[in-house]
Amino acid sequence: MTLTIAEELLLLAYNDETGRPQAGSVELDAAVAGALLAELAVAGRIDLRDDMVVVTDRSPVGDEELDAVLARVHGEPKPRKAQWWVERLRSGELRKRLLRRLAERGVLSEETTKLFGLIPLRRYPERDPSAEQEIRRRIENVLTGADPDPRTAVLISLLHAARLDRKAFPKTHRKRIKEIAEGEWAGAAVYRAIVAVQAAVTAAVAAAIAATSAAAGS
Repeated sequence: MTLTIAEELLLLAYNDETGRPQAGSVELDAAVAGALLAELAVAGRIDLRDDMVVVTDRSPVGDEELDAVLARVHGEPKPRKAQWWVERLRSGELRKRLLRRLAERGVLSEETTKLFGLIPLRRYPERDPSAEQEIRRRIENVLTGADPDPRTAVLISLLHAARLDRKAFPKTHRKRIKEIAEGEWAGAAVYRAIVAVQAAVTAAVAAAIAATSAAAGS
């Protein structure tokens, strides 16, 4: 089964049994938005020029969500930085669409409950563990010393940028994850774009945490 990097990230970010996210919505949504941009870079569709995200190949990737982002970047009147795109693309609705897609493919279950009997809450417990098991096997191989392919390096980098790595792999050495996140595991063009996306996700998460702290202290 072929999953996007964003879908792989969501499988790692949600609790298998409860079907609830193991991180806040800001971290998750920024990471998902970053994953879509990074995958377009890996696919050779976008690049970074003068710190701006530009389309280098308009041909569709073949995935509805990825192609929608590609069209949106191409249709933007002026070039924008990766951080601008992460802020514009991240949304709970995007995350829900990807979760529902995983449910439709039989990877997750979609369950609806009501809080206080009134407010609907959706949970996405795991139905078929094989997809996540394969992702974890691939990542564990890298974390124990194997060289990562570009997609796996992107996934680990985004987990790290969104502070999800400690939830997904609590017993892993932080040094190895940081080494992968800072390493150049793809061509120069892809590397530039991925570094920019990673920085954009980190900035979005840090800004949200700062805002929450300020509100709590006021």
